[in-house]
Amino acid sequence: LGRAVLRRPRQAFLAALLFSLSPAGVFMAAAYSESMFACLALGAMWQLEKGRGWRAGLLFSLASGARANGLLNAGFLLYARGRRFALQLQAGPAPLRKPPLLWRQVLSLASSAALTCAGVCLPFALFQYYAYLRFCGPGAGLGQPIPEPLLQLARDKGYRVVGTAGAKPPWCSQRFPVVYSYIQDTYWNVGFLRYFELRQIPNFLLALPVILLGSWAAWTYASTNPRHCLTLGLEKSKSEERGKARDGFCGPAAFVYVVHSTALLAFGFFCMHVQVLTRFLGSSSPILYWFPAHLLQEHEPLLWSTGTDNPTSGKPLRGKSPSSCGKGASDNPIVRLLLNWRSITPLSKSILGFFLGYWLLGLILHCNFYPWT
Repeated sequence: LGRAVLRRPRQAFLAALLFSLSPAGVFMAAAYSESMFACLALGAMWQLEKGRGWRAGLLFSLASGARANGLLNAGFLLYARGRRFALQLQAGPAPLRKPPLLWRQVLSLASSAALTCAGVCLPFALFQYYAYLRFCGPGAGLGQPIPEPLLQLARDKGYRVVGTAGAKPPWCSQRFPVVYSYIQDTYWNVGFLRYFELRQIPNFLLALPVILLGSWAAWTYASTNPRHCLTLGLEKSKSEERGKARDGFCGPAAFVYVVHSTALLAFGFFCMHVQVLTRFLGSSSPILYWFPAHLLQEHEPLLWSTGTDNPTSGKPLRGKSPSSCGKGASDNPIVRLLLNWRSITPLSKSILGFFLGYWLLGLILHCNFYPWT
């Protein structure tokens, strides 16, 4: 996906290495939905970049069955269709812009968009329907007995058990009964600004690195491409017309990914338990890996040289030995930076410290039942 969007193989490779050291690494390795969601969502984005819309739609649909925030991925399919339509209008001959043909194209685009959204939302809707039948339908009951320890846990936590006597849950009478939002509201206290309390300051500090990184990525892209952002990428730039569009993180192809990442960041910051932002973004958006790779390549002199020692220090770089033992280190820029830790820039130390620190702390704390992201 990085090679297709960034069109810089070295930057894409560096981002892939950072992904293997994800700050949310423990959730990628444990029995959580993050790893499956990342595989399906990033795979769908890759298929969409290759022009395989139906295959991308199928993978996005499966992703929304793994995690609810996959519903937002429908925006990638809608944007791809909308941008293609806008560019056709700009480049096409005058007959294509005549009202009868234009209306036919608009209706086709609208129907395609509706089917796309329906396909991506289907797994989520089916699960809500299943929950409605289990808790709200006539004769809803237990399919099998629940062990007493689990029933006691439900009583202690105030959970509602399906099939028990009593009134139906209040969400059953809603116009659109969605158990997901009810559980988040009732049991998790999830909602707009609900987490903005003094006692949650440690959790905000825990999420601070990813908040800063995501905000910096959005600002960098918007300040580099103001016109492209204002036109939502629907206007073909002169550089694109000449076939010389900017590549890398600040290229036009990354626009929709930056918007997606920023929307997730804003929603998570204001409406979620903020400490989960690290794994929320780490499993959903490639921006968390593309932007640090961009920063490392732009600001780290040790990565500017290709096969030569650092010209500014006059000292040979560790990990650049021509022997077979040193070859692996020289081919891996992350290892090269770690072996030359003292000579790399403070920015590189901050990025690698964040990735490696959260990767290691997550393994230690989460596996020992301590609070983590």
